[in-house]
Amino acid sequence: MFDYLDKAFSLQKAGQPFALATVVRAERPTSAKAGAKAIVTTDGALTGWVGGSCAQPTVIREALKALQDGQPRFVRLCPPEKLGRGAQDSIIEVALTCISGGTLEVYIEPYLPRPHLVVISHLPIAEALATLGKGLHYSVTVLGLDATPNRFPQADLVLDRLDFSQISLTTQTYVVVATHGNYDEEALGWALGTEAAYVALVASPKRAEAVLQYLRETGVPEARLARLKCPAGLDIGASAPEEIALSILAEIVQLRRRTPETTAQSATPAQTRTEAIDPVCGMTVEIATARYVAAHAGQTYYFCSAGCKRSFEKEPEKYLV
Repeated sequence: MFDYLDKAFSLQKAGQPFALATVVRAERPTSAKAGAKAIVTTDGALTGWVGGSCAQPTVIREALKALQDGQPRFVRLCPPEKLGRGAQDSIIEVALTCISGGTLEVYIEPYLPRPHLVVISHLPIAEALATLGKGLHYSVTVLGLDATPNRFPQADLVLDRLDFSQISLTTQTYVVVATHGNYDEEALGWALGTEAAYVALVASPKRAEAVLQYLRETGVPEARLARLKCPAGLDIGASAPEEIALSILAEIVQLRRRTPETTAQSATPAQTRTEAIDPVCGMTVEIATARYVAAHAGQTYYFCSAGCKRSFEKEPEKYLV
């Protein structure tokens, strides 16, 4: 029996994002019943049961979208003749042409790792950043000379030395360096070489330029240096450590909450095709996870099920009109 709680706990403990899909309503005939659950990970793998080969590709596709934009979605899978019945703007309707003819309503909720705030500092601003970061439900790590858990009770991890080997930086990590010249260069050289989403330096313009020049001379590529945010934080006229910390966290929140449309507009125009239409039943199939594939006349076709693939292979011309 699939224990989704154990699976979810393991993924959360490992800091891995996943989406939980739950069947909230099933109209017979369907293989999945109300309450059925499945977990979808970022590689498109589905563990659990929310329906057969007609339903799974749609659930996986919508789960991956939820993991990308962080938004839950309600999906209704039904025969074409039932589309639009009781439809609402918030419901995604997908036509199913499977023989069963049933209807499934599935709620998909993404679970993303807590954002990770890494503060490299031993100064009062580190305490303010740790306090605000914890209040925003971030996972907080503090690295600083003489840093102790007693001084930073809000932090999840406190290191009194620059031991970067104990920290894993991902695209959900935000690094703030504020050592006032003690070990800025070493900390930034490390942080800029990771996939951290945000790397900022708290320093005066003159000090920042000196740090950048040093990093250039030590061989740090310009592309990496361009990622450095300095001065750190939004310009709100901050002066006290708490105000500076507030401006930095506000900038991080602004970065995290950028809309998908904004991100898409800044992306490269050329996009790799990720979906295909099953020529037999008309369903949308996720190419990366498609199990049923056939080639005909130099073209690759993707199918939602073995039945659709067999029908196509018997009479391909029938479905390519």
